[in-house]
Amino acid sequence: MAGNLTRDEARERARLLTVESYEVDLDLTTGAETFVSDTTIRFGCAEPGASSFVDLHDATVREITLNGKALDPGSYDPEKGRVPLPGLAAENELRVVSDNAYSRTGEGLHRFVDPVDQEAYLYTQFETCDAHRMYACFDQPDLKARFELSVTAPEHWQVITNNAPDRAEGGRWHFPATPGISTYITALVAGPYHVERDEYVADGQRIPLGAYCRASLAEHFDADAIFEVTKQGFDFFRDVFARPYPFDKYDQLFVPEFNAGAMENAGCVTFLEDYVFRSRVTDAAYERRAETILHEMAHMWFGDLVTMRWWDDLWLNESFATYMSVLCQSEATRWKGAWTTFANLWKAWAYRQDQLPSTHPISADIPDIRAVEVNFDGITYAKGASVLKQLVAYVGRDNFISGVRAYFDRHAWGNTSLSDLLDALEETSGRDLTSWSKEWLETAGVNTLRPSYEIDDEGRFTSFAVLQEAPENHPTLRSHRVAIGLYDRTDKGIVRRRRVELDVVGARTEVAELVGESRPDLVLVNDDDLTYAKVRLDEHSLRTLVSGIGEITEGLPRALCWSAAWDMCRDAELAARDYVRLVLSGIRGVTDVSVAQTLLRQARLATSQYADPAWRDTGYRLLADELHTLLTEAEPGSDWQLSYTQAFVSVAASDEHIAYVRGLLDGSTTLNGLVVDTDLRWSLLRRLVVRGAAGEEEVEAELRRDPTAAGERHAAAGRAAVPTAEAKAAAWERIIGGELPNALFRATLGGLVDTDDVSLLEPYVEKYFAEVGRTWSSWSSDMASTFAESAYPFLVISPATIDRTTAYIEAENPPSALRRLLVEGRDGVARALRAREKDRQSA
Repeated sequence: MAGNLTRDEARERARLLTVESYEVDLDLTTGAETFVSDTTIRFGCAEPGASSFVDLHDATVREITLNGKALDPGSYDPEKGRVPLPGLAAENELRVVSDNAYSRTGEGLHRFVDPVDQEAYLYTQFETCDAHRMYACFDQPDLKARFELSVTAPEHWQVITNNAPDRAEGGRWHFPATPGISTYITALVAGPYHVERDEYVADGQRIPLGAYCRASLAEHFDADAIFEVTKQGFDFFRDVFARPYPFDKYDQLFVPEFNAGAMENAGCVTFLEDYVFRSRVTDAAYERRAETILHEMAHMWFGDLVTMRWWDDLWLNESFATYMSVLCQSEATRWKGAWTTFANLWKAWAYRQDQLPSTHPISADIPDIRAVEVNFDGITYAKGASVLKQLVAYVGRDNFISGVRAYFDRHAWGNTSLSDLLDALEETSGRDLTSWSKEWLETAGVNTLRPSYEIDDEGRFTSFAVLQEAPENHPTLRSHRVAIGLYDRTDKGIVRRRRVELDVVGARTEVAELVGESRPDLVLVNDDDLTYAKVRLDEHSLRTLVSGIGEITEGLPRALCWSAAWDMCRDAELAARDYVRLVLSGIRGVTDVSVAQTLLRQARLATSQYADPAWRDTGYRLLADELHTLLTEAEPGSDWQLSYTQAFVSVAASDEHIAYVRGLLDGSTTLNGLVVDTDLRWSLLRRLVVRGAAGEEEVEAELRRDPTAAGERHAAAGRAAVPTAEAKAAAWERIIGGELPNALFRATLGGLVDTDDVSLLEPYVEKYFAEVGRTWSSWSSDMASTFAESAYPFLVISPATIDRTTAYIEAENPPSALRRLLVEGRDGVARALRAREKDRQSA
């Protein structure tokens, strides 16, 4: 990996150094393996005579010059990724010239060759600590500096970085210095990218907009839709933050083989190019893309203008952007139901992560870079955003926005910690947030809220309380701002009769306002989704849910009920087969496609992992039968038709259903309105392969039809999904060989574990534990983490897998970040075993 800077080292370096500027000159014309990086850094030292180090990784150093004196290039330590800097002066100039390696792992400066046009496309990914793969630097967020970049590139290329060029001629590009920004948000994208341009104009500010993709994807590029969301975001954030966009242009680049969803490089945002939809997708995909666009835009202020001092506050950076993006979606775009999606997707992720044994406080302790790189999780993003939503309810929205504005005014272009934001919010709200911070940010675990009541002979509440529980290992009871909704069954559906909002504090909170009310058909604690907590239903409400969840007329309360049911299934309080039947009985009442897609994925997961294996075929049959009915009844060409078809394909298992899948693929079966386009063809073929109804010959034929980068990924997954011991062994060898680029590596891993015959994976339990330590120590961070998590034998659901994991941990004492991933994998197997036992008992 590219070094492992510790927090203590970063603090000491920040105490000692003040970095003024970087001049980086790159030559991208020297070959396919390496490029030349020539970097000059000007910086001050608070203690003349002291020593420090500059970061540099995967490089061959040609020369090092410090204050006019040549240093031995052999002093560079490639293992640690550092160049020692002895005897610093008060003012220093350092020049480092090196040949740096292009990346094929999605970290540093990544190089990809398009199989369609054989052109090279480059982009950078530097978060958390990979800028020093491209240029020598002090790679930590609190050593901000100005960056001036020069680039030599092929003449037909585009070159894009954080600001606009002032010179570009004959393949030589120059970009004037940026404002003071952190290394991890500097960026470079280069290649013959297709570009479309627009601009945003408001209040005298004119922001040039660019949208880029590979040339071979240009025919699918819907730049107008991207620009529409972008302008809506600028309108919203300029108004809310009361501060203009801080950079001089805004480019959004959809790049190949990207590991994450997007990255907030200042003025040069990179996105996973799967967001360029080459086949038809449902509106849920457009909603997710819009949220990602708005998330990265929010970072331009919160993250880029004002930046965390160290990675302990990564949560605040990401949670704020998530909260603001959903708020913007719900108020400034056509996705008015964004909070429903948030409740159904984001909070489900948070609840799942927060119940793992590796859960951690939102404000986590991050001692080094390796620790933060496994912390891009459901706590950092989703729980943090949920808690910020709770904080807004606690201090009031106007006070929250005023505090954020004051925070920007006070700390623009600087670095901060959590206390700086809380100070601003305390000033504007008048509330002491010390206890709130301790409860919500400094403790781990999720509370459970249950209604508790008694009724009289006439069915009226004689008492009503909310009970709060905490897990034994994280026993904190928190203060929750909640709403309680009373819902009645009417001829118009299940509708809310009354809403009461209050603070829930401690183990029991009486709700006197509800005494005397008639018991409704459904009591919903945490109505409107104000707080972060698991919710349980009383028995009367659960019966209503089971018999009529589809009758709930509003999207958000329906999503909250679905969330409660799924959580009960995962916690082995509701049998998996009963959850599947609940989904099948209520799916017709779901009006939000994204919610429906989530429910169907969860029903498939419940069948494959949480149900008694003896019931699995029955579950697949129930799902496929109902989905076949739904897809044939759906409006032709609608999102619902496509969603039901995709879900049907994923569970097709019987001879009859597999024949239908084959018919859709070969054209012998047609469905009015359904276009079997490129990506749907791959999905159909993949399911046939998994069921043994197609093989490598068909995969290779499909690749000839689709000889693109996406086609290569689909083919790699398809080869690995062939249900034979020989195909799985070949896939395993490709995975552990370390030669696959990141995208094909992930695709092959996905195909390896895509099986309905788990016995094929049993040999890889021991093989996994034989390799995971080696890959962790020798592979790049992202590749090692992906292997540790995705190759873990989570589908071999048996006590033996748990025991083997425990034995490995005890014997090998793995690094803390790897240990965390292993513990999470083990917990997933244990959870599945508990759920299977519950399901078996319910048979």
